[in-house]
Amino acid sequence: MSVDPPSSGRPTGPPSGPLSGPSQPPSGGGPPSEPPSGGGGKEPEPRRPWWGSVPRVAIIATAVVAAVILAVVLSRPDNGGSGASDGGTSTSSGEVFLQPAADTGPDAFTESTTEEKSSASPVTPSGATESAPQNALRGVKGDAPGLYGGTRNVASCDVEKQIRYFEDAPDKQRAFASVIGVQSSEVPSYLRSLTPVQLRMDTRVTNHGYKNGAPTSYQAVLQAGTAVLVNDRGVPRVRCACGNPLSPPVAQQSAPKTTGDAWPGYKSSNVVTVTPAPEPVDVFVMCEPDGEWFERHTGDTGKKDEKTKKPDKPSPSASVTTPTAPSDSTSSQPPPSEPPTSDTDTSGPTTDEPPSADTQEPPPDANTGSDTGGVTTTDQAPAS
Repeated sequence: MSVDPPSSGRPTGPPSGPLSGPSQPPSGGGPPSEPPSGGGGKEPEPRRPWWGSVPRVAIIATAVVAAVILAVVLSRPDNGGSGASDGGTSTSSGEVFLQPAADTGPDAFTESTTEEKSSASPVTPSGATESAPQNALRGVKGDAPGLYGGTRNVASCDVEKQIRYFEDAPDKQRAFASVIGVQSSEVPSYLRSLTPVQLRMDTRVTNHGYKNGAPTSYQAVLQAGTAVLVNDRGVPRVRCACGNPLSPPVAQQSAPKTTGDAWPGYKSSNVVTVTPAPEPVDVFVMCEPDGEWFERHTGDTGKKDEKTKKPDKPSPSASVTTPTAPSDSTSSQPPPSEPPTSDTDTSGPTTDEPPSADTQEPPPDANTGSDTGGVTTTDQAPAS
């Protein structure tokens, strides 16, 4: 017989209700706390931060990369085509370096290969009016009689000496080839295909020097009497006093700023650019310092020169063109084009009648073996 233990007067089980406190939630203004989940259910996953989302991270990373690329593109200098690597930019206004005929100039590729001591008699182009805009280009075709001069049976440049200089300096030969647009191994044959002459007019070009193992470029005006090598379209391609490769000038949107010492008789209105002849030139009609005339065959060094009579139009005619703003600001160099095939006579009469202005720029130089004689890219004078 079991006996129940005596009651102690204290409860022996859990209370049937709350021990104390009101049955309504406290008036603290905050939300009531959620009751703990029972029954062994899963706890709610913690919320991820915004940066933990994979799609958001990908979008942000893409935007950052795009911003960096855009900043690099907008801040980098634009090289001028023509093989120049000096960081020169093509701008609407820049400096033009005046180079006297006997001056070697900065950053020469080689020593001088100039042969002639006397200078060709200078001539003023007809049609080069001072009323043209200061940034106008006065173009003379490369086959115009009297554009070039020299001494009969005497080469203005020693081409074989130029070739030997490059053979002893292969790095310079490669840099030269990159500007001209030929293979390095083709430089000797390319030089032999050119014709040594002297300028008879102050001529605007893009000159390319050699510095720190790479070609540089700057705008220059070569004085009349400068010895150069021209291609079969009559376009100057090498300056003999320094061995520098040459290419057509850059058209500028405003008046160029000249730097360097001007020579006696220099006038910006008489400066010309050489545009390519519409067809390859067989012979160049040239003038001697004493006023006599002769013909020099293309690629000949003067051995086959023959006397000829004075041409009916001995003063080459210049056609004036005014550069216009480029239509696409993202492109500093226009695409290559074929040599002009216009039948217009540029060796017109030596009258003072100003030619009509052309609204188109000369075609660009494609930097190949066949030059187009237009404008290139770069617009920076050399460091003094």
